[in-house]
Amino acid sequence: MRDFSGYSLFLDRDGVINQRIIGGYVTRTEDFILINGVLEAMKTFAHVFNRIFIVTNQQGIGKCLMTEDDLSLIHNAFVKDVDAYGGRIDKIYHCPKLKSEHSFYRKPHIGMALRARKDFPDVNLKKSVMVGDSQSDMEFGHNAGMTTVLVGDEPQIARENPKIVDYYFPTLYDFSLELVTKK
Repeated sequence: MRDFSGYSLFLDRDGVINQRIIGGYVTRTEDFILINGVLEAMKTFAHVFNRIFIVTNQQGIGKCLMTEDDLSLIHNAFVKDVDAYGGRIDKIYHCPKLKSEHSFYRKPHIGMALRARKDFPDVNLKKSVMVGDSQSDMEFGHNAGMTTVLVGDEPQIARENPKIVDYYFPTLYDFSLELVTKK
């Protein structure tokens, strides 16, 4: 694995950071349950990556299952926990649009990556890493020119799509351990 020091990190949320609710949505802070090792990983990432972003499709807003304020409460609580543990998140980007709307800001389209580059001019997408648990996350990273890291319970995505998946790890924490051993 290459050295990613000074790169930017883009992270998907559901299934990478917090437990995904199959067939449902995280609509309250009580539903936002971290996957084991996430806070430790975020602390490691703060020492490796120049910028850290979360990019998340949140069509639960578009379906009126939650509001922008509900999402802000969830994200603010998470950022507070990450900060308290010694990690860092520079900004969280989300797309509230329904999948059927084909928004440029909804992954796999690269709108959220371009928004991050506009907000943080030091971001170079070719020197960025996208970590996600789905094919659309991998397509997002690949389409934006990033290195892609697949995590989670779907390793066959990597086998079926070797051109868009650069690395696979079972969890975000496992990826962070690999970064520490490479130093």
